[in-house]
Formats: sequence, structure tokens, C-alpha cells
Amino acid sequence: MLPHRLLVLLAWSCLCWPETAIGAEQEALFDALREGRAAALVRHALAPGVGDPAEFRIDDCAAQRNLSDEGREQARAMGERLRAEGIAAARVYSSQWCRCLETARLLDLGAVQELPALNSFFNDRSRAERQTADLMSFLRAAPPSDPLILVTHQINIRALTGQPLRSGEIVVVALPLGEQASVLGRIPPFQ
Repeated sequence: MLPHRLLVLLAWSCLCWPETAIGAEQEALFDALREGRAAALVRHALAPGVGDPAEFRIDDCAAQRNLSDEGREQARAMGERLRAEGIAAARVYSSQWCRCLETARLLDLGAVQELPALNSFFNDRSRAERQTADLMSFLRAAPPSDPLILVTHQINIRALTGQPLRSGEIVVVALPLGEQASVLGRIPPFQ
């Protein structure tokens, strides 16, 4: 029979090991991003609701679903975490939807460039195939250099990677992009 102290130590090590593995996996993802060997696909931060209102207009944030105060804090926390991981500046691209643009700006990692291939096709699924192909072309042409951050919508990320994401979650894909996106891993939402 094992002594009580040894059992406690064994139980503790079993409980802690998965956290270490998750930490190591995330560190590898941040390394790949820092080195330009991967791109981060970010689902915009918390914006209550689903889809967009019937009166949606791309040029009017008041006619869109927007970030909540919690979403703004989530986006700022994401930027702080990325900087803490050595990603102080990045090439940042965003959907033209206000909730994505605001998320991208609140990351505070550099100038934000609009990329229509990242726009939501939730209300018009006929655009899914063309936009996903355009996004794949963009990623294939991305030079391996500064970190690459793309802020978009759950539906776009799922079409490209097969991964459904929560608000503020990141999926990291390998660069250069092959025939399909190769998912290296996910980074959970920041709070």
C-alpha cells in the first residue's frame, strides 16, 4: 500500500499534467504566430444576439449587432495577452462588420485593414464558397513575416477550418496554406 503523502503527490501530478500540456500547446501556437508560420483567425468578441438585424447596413454601425461592454473588455484582454506572448505588432485584417472592426482595433496590434473575404455570409450562404476561396487565396499569398491576425465571424471560420468558435476564441492555421487549412490548435477566449 502506498503512503498517504505519495498518493497525494501522485493525484496532484495527474491533475496538473493536463494544464501543463495545454500550456505547452498554446506556447507552440504563439511561437508559430510570432514566427509567421501561422495565422490567427479570431472570432469577434462578445456581441449579443445572432446574425444581423433585418435593417443591416454595412456603413451604419447602429444598424448592426455590436460588441457589448464585456465584448470590448474581452477584445482588450486578447490584445494584452497577445502582447504578453511577444506579439506586440501584427498585420491585422478584419471583416467590414462593425463588431469585427472594433474587436480588431481594440487588440491594439497595428493598423486594421478591411478584407471583404472576411465579411459574414450568414444571411447569404450563396457567397460562402466564393468568399472561402478568396480567403484561402489571400492566406496562400501571405508572406511569412509579421504575425497575421484575421478578425471575422464564426460562420467564415467554420467554412475554412471546420471549427466552430466561441466569441473571442482563436483558431491557428499553418502557413503556407495547402489545399485545405491545417489547424494547429485553438486558443480559448480571453476574459
